[in-house]
Amino acid sequence: MTIMFNKHPLLLPADRPSHERVWFSHLDAGYPGRPVLHQLTASITGLAMTALVGPNGSGKSTLLGVLAGVIDATSGQLHYAEGRPPAFVPQRGAVGDTLPLTARQTVEMGRWGERGLWRRLTRQDRTVVDSAMERLGIADLGARQLGELSGGQRQRVLIAQGLAQQSDLLLLDEPTTGLDPEARERITALLTDLVADGTTVVQATHDLEAARSADACLLLSDGRLAGQGSPEKVLTPAALSGIRQPG
Repeated sequence: MTIMFNKHPLLLPADRPSHERVWFSHLDAGYPGRPVLHQLTASITGLAMTALVGPNGSGKSTLLGVLAGVIDATSGQLHYAEGRPPAFVPQRGAVGDTLPLTARQTVEMGRWGERGLWRRLTRQDRTVVDSAMERLGIADLGARQLGELSGGQRQRVLIAQGLAQQSDLLLLDEPTTGLDPEARERITALLTDLVADGTTVVQATHDLEAARSADACLLLSDGRLAGQGSPEKVLTPAALSGIRQPG
């Protein structure tokens, strides 16, 4: 029986490999009057880092949004292995510099899904926030306004917000874009450490250096899957030269 995608993705069927954290089949998605993803079929391995790779406009962010549950697919199937709902870290540009939020308040937003928007944080919530900020090396930035932080510091705040959701599936949209080389290297190392500690990480990126440090890649071109597998297998000169640029 074929089960169409809905707002409540299903658990993985019993016949799927046990190492898969997410599996999707014949997935279509987009926006009113503008289809973006076309018949995508692939899986995300658990306890690994997967890079969604492709040029701007290839569908990386849309696929990430579907996996995060913030964008509805129009058809296809989407299944998760058992676990907490995914934590989603958007692009830095999606969070306004002018918002009157401190770094700590931003991380505390990661507890809203558990606690609710208007309820006060519990002692346990504060402990989770403290732990996330310490893990990302931003405990000393708690009182700073988000707009005052450097790009690398701000990105670490957003990742800490994702960690505060206590999910074993972390989805990030272009986490190293716009950062200097040192900050990019630090973020990549942090994500690698998270995987080693039991988190499945999926990042959308057009940074080939970051993608080559992943365990697996999904290469997108014009909303279609152009390749999947290890970076060595997928990110070849022939494959990269063959992907379609938007427009």
